[in-house]
Amino acid sequence: MNTATADTGSTTTTDQPAARQLRRSADDRMLAGVAGGIARYLDADVTLVRVIMAALVLLNGLGLALYIAAWLLIRGDGEDQSIAAAWIAGRQNRSR
Repeated sequence: MNTATADTGSTTTTDQPAARQLRRSADDRMLAGVAGGIARYLDADVTLVRVIMAALVLLNGLGLALYIAAWLLIRGDGEDQSIAAAWIAGRQNRSR
């Protein structure tokens, strides 16, 4: 028999894992850590991500544009903001 009691003073905790954040990898990097960060976020093999990026570069050049955009827009491990955000913040501070 199941009985339920109301306890208004207790807090409930869930067993949800911490939210994953997409960041450029400082440990698994060849150029800027983009492929390593994407692989870590997707829980995939970094070699597979690198092969896909290389194929996109060789097939139509889209991979290069995506890599550069990710390098500028994704924060690195241990960084507070992305390269693009830091550049914009610097420009705003300089104009004041």
